Amino acid sequence: QVQLVESGGGLVQPGGSLGLSCTVSGDTFTIYNMGWYRQAPGKERDVVATIDISGNLVDDDSVKGRFTLSRDNTRRTVFLQMNNLKPEAAAVYFCDAEGPYGGQYWGKGTEVTVSP
Repeated sequence: QVQLVESGGGLVQPGGSLGLSCTVSGDTFTIYNMGWYRQAPGKERDVVATIDISGNLVDDDSVKGRFTLSRDNTRRTVFLQMNNLKPEAAAVYFCDAEGPYGGQYWGKGTEVTVSP
Protein backbone atom coordinates (compact mmCIF):
# COMPACT_ATOMS: atom_id res chain seq x y z
CA GLN A 1 0.00 0.00 0.00
CA VAL A 2 1.51 3.29 -1.12
CA GLN A 3 1.30 6.00 1.51
CA LEU A 4 2.17 9.66 1.28
CA VAL A 5 2.73 11.76 4.37
CA GLU A 6 2.98 15.53 4.07
CA SER A 7 4.46 17.87 6.62
CA GLY A 8 5.53 21.47 6.96
CA GLY A 9 2.32 23.43 6.69
CA GLY A 10 1.45 26.24 9.04
CA LEU A 11 0.92 29.95 9.40
CA VAL A 12 3.16 32.42 7.61
CA GLN A 13 2.95 36.13 6.96
CA PRO A 14 2.63 37.48 3.43
CA GLY A 15 6.05 37.61 1.85
CA GLY A 16 7.31 34.83 4.09
CA SER A 17 8.59 31.36 3.30
CA LEU A 18 7.51 27.84 4.11
CA GLY A 19 8.78 24.42 3.15
CA LEU A 20 6.62 21.36 2.63
CA SER A 21 7.77 17.75 2.57
CA CYS A 22 6.13 14.60 1.33
CA THR A 23 7.56 11.19 2.13
CA VAL A 24 6.44 8.08 0.28
CA SER A 25 6.36 4.55 1.62
CA GLY A 26 5.08 1.22 0.37
CA ASP A 27 6.64 1.07 -3.08
CA THR A 28 9.70 2.01 -5.11
CA PHE A 29 9.82 5.80 -4.96
CA THR A 30 11.78 6.27 -8.15
CA ILE A 31 9.02 4.96 -10.41
CA TYR A 32 6.61 7.69 -9.39
CA ASN A 33 6.07 11.08 -10.89
CA MET A 34 5.38 13.41 -7.99
CA GLY A 35 3.43 16.60 -7.59
CA TRP A 36 1.96 19.14 -5.24
CA TYR A 37 -1.57 20.39 -5.59
CA ARG A 38 -3.56 22.84 -3.51
CA GLN A 39 -7.19 23.39 -2.76
CA ALA A 40 -8.57 26.58 -1.29
CA PRO A 41 -11.99 26.62 0.38
CA GLY A 42 -14.74 26.46 -2.19
CA LYS A 43 -12.34 25.92 -5.07
CA GLU A 44 -11.09 23.01 -7.10
CA ARG A 45 -7.82 21.25 -6.47
CA ASP A 46 -5.20 22.78 -8.75
CA VAL A 47 -1.69 21.73 -9.63
CA VAL A 48 1.15 23.72 -8.10
CA ALA A 49 4.18 21.89 -9.47
CA THR A 50 5.19 18.45 -10.67
CA ILE A 51 8.45 16.59 -11.00
CA ASP A 52 8.82 13.42 -13.02
CA ILE A 53 11.09 10.45 -12.46
CA SER A 54 13.84 12.15 -14.48
CA GLY A 55 13.66 15.33 -12.43
CA ASN A 56 11.86 17.38 -15.06
CA LEU A 57 9.86 20.17 -13.47
CA VAL A 58 6.61 21.83 -14.43
CA ASP A 59 5.44 24.82 -12.39
CA ASP A 60 2.12 26.58 -12.50
CA ASP A 61 2.55 30.14 -13.78
CA SER A 62 1.28 31.53 -10.49
CA VAL A 63 4.28 30.17 -8.59
CA LYS A 64 7.10 30.49 -11.10
CA GLY A 65 10.17 32.06 -9.57
CA ARG A 66 8.84 31.72 -6.04
CA PHE A 67 8.21 28.00 -5.46
CA THR A 68 10.82 25.28 -5.94
CA LEU A 69 10.03 21.59 -6.14
CA SER A 70 12.72 18.98 -5.71
CA ARG A 71 12.99 15.30 -4.98
CA ASP A 72 15.43 13.25 -2.98
CA ASN A 73 15.18 9.67 -4.13
CA THR A 74 17.37 8.42 -1.30
CA ARG A 75 15.01 9.90 1.25
CA ARG A 76 11.90 9.02 -0.79
CA THR A 77 10.79 12.59 -0.34
CA VAL A 78 9.75 15.59 -2.39
CA PHE A 79 10.20 19.10 -1.11
CA LEU A 80 8.26 22.21 -2.01
CA GLN A 81 10.02 25.40 -0.98
CA MET A 82 7.63 28.31 -1.10
CA ASN A 83 9.01 31.85 -0.98
CA ASN A 84 7.36 35.25 -1.11
CA LEU A 85 4.03 33.73 -0.21
CA LYS A 86 0.91 35.65 -1.14
CA PRO A 87 -2.44 35.52 0.66
CA GLU A 88 -3.96 33.68 -2.30
CA ALA A 89 -1.55 30.81 -1.65
CA ALA A 90 -3.51 29.85 1.45
CA ALA A 91 -4.92 26.38 0.89
CA VAL A 92 -4.60 22.75 1.82
CA TYR A 93 -1.61 21.37 -0.04
CA PHE A 94 -1.72 17.78 -1.22
CA CYS A 95 1.10 15.56 -2.37
CA ASP A 96 0.44 13.28 -5.33
CA ALA A 97 2.24 10.23 -6.69
CA GLU A 98 1.50 8.83 -10.13
CA GLY A 99 2.87 5.44 -11.03
CA PRO A 100 3.73 3.97 -14.44
CA TYR A 101 0.70 1.69 -14.54
CA GLY A 102 -1.99 4.25 -13.81
CA GLY A 103 -1.91 4.18 -10.05
CA GLN A 104 -2.40 7.55 -8.37
CA TYR A 105 -2.05 8.21 -4.68
CA TRP A 106 -2.70 11.23 -2.50
CA GLY A 107 -1.59 12.37 0.90
CA LYS A 108 -4.06 13.69 3.43
CA GLY A 109 -2.91 17.25 2.94
CA THR A 110 -1.25 19.94 5.00
CA GLU A 111 -2.73 23.36 5.54
CA VAL A 112 -0.95 26.57 4.66
CA THR A 113 -2.29 29.83 6.03
CA VAL A 114 -0.94 33.15 4.78
CA SER A 115 -2.01 35.98 7.02
CA PRO A 116 -0.50 39.03 8.75
